[in-house]
Amino acid sequence: MFYFLYQLTSINIFQYITVRAGFAFFFSFILTLYLMPKFIRWAKARNASQPIYDLAPKTHQQKGKTPTMGGLVFLCASTIAILINARMDNLFVIGGLACLVLFGLIGVQDDLSKILGKSNTAGLSPRGKLVLQIAASLVIALTLYLAVDMNTHFFIPFYKFPLFDMHLFAIAFWILVMVSASNAVNLTDGLDGLATVPSIFSILSLGVFVYVGGNAYLSGYLLLPKVGGSGEVVIVATAVMGSLVGFLWFNCYPAEVFMGDSGSLSIGSFIGYMAIISKNEILLFLVGFVFVLETVSVILQVGSYKTRKKRIFLMAPIHHHFEVKGWPENKIIVRFWILALMSNLLALTALKIR
Repeated sequence: MFYFLYQLTSINIFQYITVRAGFAFFFSFILTLYLMPKFIRWAKARNASQPIYDLAPKTHQQKGKTPTMGGLVFLCASTIAILINARMDNLFVIGGLACLVLFGLIGVQDDLSKILGKSNTAGLSPRGKLVLQIAASLVIALTLYLAVDMNTHFFIPFYKFPLFDMHLFAIAFWILVMVSASNAVNLTDGLDGLATVPSIFSILSLGVFVYVGGNAYLSGYLLLPKVGGSGEVVIVATAVMGSLVGFLWFNCYPAEVFMGDSGSLSIGSFIGYMAIISKNEILLFLVGFVFVLETVSVILQVGSYKTRKKRIFLMAPIHHHFEVKGWPENKIIVRFWILALMSNLLALTALKIR
């Protein structure tokens, strides 16, 4: 809306991505702060809380009455901010919005099933959820491949030349990235604010790469892949970041609300989407280090138990391992935030070291 206001009035300030990105951040932040208390009261009145998993650490049992599905609120706030500030004739923006909406709907269905079924296992089956995630990713990947004519070259961090062209196989690779990132954030969302802050760091870092990649001068100077038109996605990123900061106000320890799958699945997919359009799919291992750590801990735990009948960790994902060891929850959360900050600062060095 603001960009079209610039076209109508020639007020130059509205043409700049950075200005509209700032508006998007504060608009979604304020809107989330306004809406979340209303949602919490509504959810408590209807007992819309996610049942706690039976095998979860004992400290989690007291969280059984905490409202869930708070992700629905910050997704709505983000969407409104995006519609107001971003150019909706930009297919990269539409792709990012599709990530948030499609994966958010999958999460809402899963959350509602758990709430109505009064059981943590009453949600979508793992296979059913995966099929829906792949279908949503396929829509977005096809849009990138067919409508946007996306760069299909494969890049690795700290190296300025592409290794090879994936051609049609890029679609399968992009699906893998979005689905993996979505599930990784979902696995991390187990403690108060644990997934929220690393998500903000990841989106901020990738937002820098997206902005540079969408700018002909900066991408040429820094020898980064140029993806014309992608810079507008920075507005989507700042809208999501603003709503996440607003959500953190209520989600920090002790949490008044959880984001649920409606939030974690959509945020994860969007992080994967940003990595794709900035050609940083492999750098995502560093940008989302905490999410990777959580996912690998689950893979190792399951693999070890199936092959050796022995567990590597006291409980997986790894944040539960430290809980069982007796670490206070807020100490685990802050230390994981520190890991996320350090890994993202390291990832940002790939801007210059190439």
